[in-house]
Amino acid sequence: MGGTRFVGKALVQRLQFQNHDLTLFTRGKNALPSNVEHVRGDRKNDDDLNLLKGRAFDVIIDSSGRTVEDTRKVVERTGAPKYRLLYVSSAGVYSNSNYLPVNEEDNVDPSSRHIGKVETESWLIKEKIPFTSFRPTYIYGPGNYNPIERWFFDRITHEQPIPLPGDGQTITQLGHVFDLANAMAKSLDIEKSKNTIYNCSGQKGVTFTGLVEAMSLACGRDPAELKIIKFDPSILDPKARKSFPIRIEHFLTDITRIQQELDWSPKYDLLTGLVDSYQNDYMKSPTIRPDFESDKLLIGV
Repeated sequence: MGGTRFVGKALVQRLQFQNHDLTLFTRGKNALPSNVEHVRGDRKNDDDLNLLKGRAFDVIIDSSGRTVEDTRKVVERTGAPKYRLLYVSSAGVYSNSNYLPVNEEDNVDPSSRHIGKVETESWLIKEKIPFTSFRPTYIYGPGNYNPIERWFFDRITHEQPIPLPGDGQTITQLGHVFDLANAMAKSLDIEKSKNTIYNCSGQKGVTFTGLVEAMSLACGRDPAELKIIKFDPSILDPKARKSFPIRIEHFLTDITRIQQELDWSPKYDLLTGLVDSYQNDYMKSPTIRPDFESDKLLIGV
């Protein structure tokens, strides 16, 4: 479901490298890779989804579903996959915890905007549909349509002040899109991953201050020359990302399970991944006139 943007695109590249036959159900708004079957449709349109009726698949990959209804409507038309359903969930489902990192058994937040993904995982278990679900933290890398790297790169390259909440010691965690794609593809070869949920992210957490430093180095700039202005984080919803692109609370997951069961580890450390993003994404399409209006709310500049 999808396959032409960010996570889906990276996974398609990986699966093609492994010589899988692929069918992409997309709206056709983005360039299609070669050697795939394309079913043009919008998953929000039931008539379009009916194009999948009578089709059977070994594996169904849902990287864009947000609710039980999203995934259920697909399976109603295709039947359960013969082998596995791969699902992209989110580490954003976890409740705040005083004990970090959080693991896959820790409590989820019923008010999370991602709660539909937990409900989908529960539905797959109830319906006995073989699945593997991945709960990444912040995903970054080429093709990222969420304003994570770009938010920082815009301010660094345009020599603007960088708003930073509190003392800059809040810990967050990023994972590269290619590492996520590799883990998802690898899970298909490992029986133990069936009916399992995995946290999937980078090896280490990073403070906001460390993240700014890494972003600066990725841009080829000296972090000491940046103008960082601290702001009071209480003026924003901790989980809101409209003015600052990352939730303003500790966000760190334990990736032990996926490392042990899939014999997988991230290949990208944070700086290497950010350099990749800067050179192979941002610089190919730099922001000409960034909008810094929201910074006024944070730092009054």
